[in-house]
Amino acid sequence: MATVHVESMQTAVPTRVTGLGRTLPVAVSGTGPAPLTAAALQRRFRAVLYYRGRSGAVVEQKQQQQRARQLVDEERAAWVKESLSATLTNHPVMAGRLRRRADGGSSWEVKLNDNGVRVVQASVDMPMSAFLEAKDLESKEAALALWTDLDAREPEFSAPFFVQARFFSHARRAFRLTRFQDGGYAIGASCSLLLADPLSLVDFLKAWACTHAEMQARSEPIDAPPAVIRYTRYLQSPGATKRLKSVPLDSCAAVGAKTVLFRADADAAQVERLHALAAACVDQAVEKMGRNAKKPPRLAVLAADGSGRMGVHVCDGDGEAAAPVSRGHALRPAYWGDLGLGEIALDGSEPVHVSCGVVSPCADEGLVVVMAPAGGGELLISAIVPN
Repeated sequence: MATVHVESMQTAVPTRVTGLGRTLPVAVSGTGPAPLTAAALQRRFRAVLYYRGRSGAVVEQKQQQQRARQLVDEERAAWVKESLSATLTNHPVMAGRLRRRADGGSSWEVKLNDNGVRVVQASVDMPMSAFLEAKDLESKEAALALWTDLDAREPEFSAPFFVQARFFSHARRAFRLTRFQDGGYAIGASCSLLLADPLSLVDFLKAWACTHAEMQARSEPIDAPPAVIRYTRYLQSPGATKRLKSVPLDSCAAVGAKTVLFRADADAAQVERLHALAAACVDQAVEKMGRNAKKPPRLAVLAADGSGRMGVHVCDGDGEAAAPVSRGHALRPAYWGDLGLGEIALDGSEPVHVSCGVVSPCADEGLVVVMAPAGGGELLISAIVPN
């Protein structure tokens, strides 16, 4: 059975201080005593991008070959963390923490406190080609984008955003990216929907990839590694640290649900029509999924306004009729591929495979996320209906 090994967990923080006291409110409303339950706090968007990696030149001597491999692995690990830190400077919300507001009640906010993004480094003892050919690939991918549940009582001490680098190898030893011919690796991201919706997270990943490429273009040759690479080498040397944990891939499977995507005109997101829009999406999602789906008794609607303020409204699933939306704002099919994840290049190469989706552990609630592009245009809407 294939095993995933968590080798290290670090934190990438912005390279410039955001400023004291900055927050983004999360407006929570709806029916029931606790619209944001412990399970609802775990709703997130997960994306995994698979790359072949650099093959590098063939080195005849075994010792030289191992050294070359180690340098490539160390360089990639170091620049992932350094480029994330540089990118967070212009995206401070991604380094923030979710917390209840001081006035109590059900009010929440994102505190822009520069606490950073969790960066996980790990290995899988199988080649990437075999992993991608697995029939149950979707159920295994939870292991490629680590998530630790947010603490419902003290959420400010939990990271709402994880970036994870998974390196595939026949052997069990970490950070040997070129142990097989294609040198495969994967970058996984898990981000709370209260921190950023899927569209915003993809925009961040695109910005990070650009920063990553620019920093590598300005860097010194690999045979003269900077201090951060030497530091990473020390942490990852065989005798310097033990694996944090090793678990079978199959044990990492997360709660799954099918996500159906739609597009709609921008004015359909007006506050007075938002519930009707969400209800229409759920109705069509149930229809698309067939007999295995049913309309949920409760519905959570997440939508951000133009200022970045996130709104969460929980309501009865049989609330307002969807007819006003159906007549004036026809829903059109959309696809995750439209977001451009497949265009995010690392080390000069685009991913060979991309997988993404919304994860919601709330078995009795439907989830609709309404996303508006930063520059305006059509809405992108994701709808989850529990099986």
